Amino acid sequence: MLKLKEKLLEKVPEWRSDIKAFIKKNADKVISEVTVKQAYGGMRGVKALVCDTSVVPPDKGLIIRGTPIGELKNRLPEEVFYLLVTGELPDASILDDLKKDFKSRSQAPSYIWDVLNAMPKDSHPMAMLSQAILAMEKESVFRKEYTKGMRKEDYWQSTVEDCLNLLAKLPAVAAGIYRIKFHGGDRISSDPTLDWAGNFARMLGIPDPTGDFKNLMRLYMVLHSDHEGGNVSAHTCHCVGSALSDTYYAVSAGLNGLAGPLHGLANQMCLRWVMMVKDKFDGVPTDDELRDFAWETLNAGQVIPGYGHAVLRVTDPRYAAFLEFGSQVCPDDTLYQIVAKVFKVIPDVLKEHGKAKDPWPNVDAASGCLLYHFGLTEFEYYTVLFGVSRSMGMCSQLIISRAMGEAIERPKSVTTQWVKEFVAKGK
Repeated sequence: MLKLKEKLLEKVPEWRSDIKAFIKKNADKVISEVTVKQAYGGMRGVKALVCDTSVVPPDKGLIIRGTPIGELKNRLPEEVFYLLVTGELPDASILDDLKKDFKSRSQAPSYIWDVLNAMPKDSHPMAMLSQAILAMEKESVFRKEYTKGMRKEDYWQSTVEDCLNLLAKLPAVAAGIYRIKFHGGDRISSDPTLDWAGNFARMLGIPDPTGDFKNLMRLYMVLHSDHEGGNVSAHTCHCVGSALSDTYYAVSAGLNGLAGPLHGLANQMCLRWVMMVKDKFDGVPTDDELRDFAWETLNAGQVIPGYGHAVLRVTDPRYAAFLEFGSQVCPDDTLYQIVAKVFKVIPDVLKEHGKAKDPWPNVDAASGCLLYHFGLTEFEYYTVLFGVSRSMGMCSQLIISRAMGEAIERPKSVTTQWVKEFVAKGK
């Protein structure tokens, strides 16, 4: 048996017992309240979800199962996925077991290429990824077992199978989309000696004589893997999965949310702004030139892309990890130098401007310039990379949700008239 499943068979009963006892003892304790501003403002800050895989404290940044993301930057995605699911990092034997399991499941079904090749040539890569995952829904072990009849306590086991099958195939599917969309459909075979992210990098076909692009993909997959349960992709996946829709339906839905410009498209907007700076100053500007340009941008009612975050009030540690990686592999790259200079100059401008709650960079401010440096210049594809990585978080949250027997999500909505009357009565 896969050692991941063995560990879950050990952990799940403990988790269930602990949560059941906790709820019984504290069922009526209040943990949040909602203001009118929050009700109309996207439920920002309302504590109404439970997510045990990761948390994002405003003063620290992403923490996965108790481990700050900066301490995981040299880990493989397989290790981080195991950590997300079980709460523990795998030892060498367990990691080898998981890597072998991923490789055994990695062959994408042939009909996927028929589906993708039949899509309009101008289809967005994210639409292609979502469609490919939906097409694979026929492979769902959960749906087949549920149809035959299984105990609610066992839902998580077939969900693990679905998640492993999907995650193992995603690099081949996503790389195939890149080759179809931008390189005439000539797909590249996998290398059985490579890890999950290393193989993804290989199948994209980006020249990589030093191996640094593979390392970037490993880092990228780790840094974007999870980010609490309330972001659009994670929450959407959880909501759809709570109806017992299988992994393919739920992850596809989450990716559709990730495709929005307020969520997963941010990195390409950041890179476009950096490239605009490069074109305006014909290279790296001086500090004073960059400061003046930033004020021009802000005074025109625009924002500095990549700066500010809905939750964080410090420099995103994922940004710091990308910046450090760039300093090691491409310190002389013009776009990288601009990104580094922006970090030096912009926070003080935003503090003086006074309207930004968070003047510090988020992860999107640095990732684009690194992808561009290695020759991955097709902006449309960047969110697919994000999606492949975030699927690890979505899948791990689905597994935990099924293991805990969480209920279908069904919050109560009220009308604007009800809100007005309620507020009026409170005066």
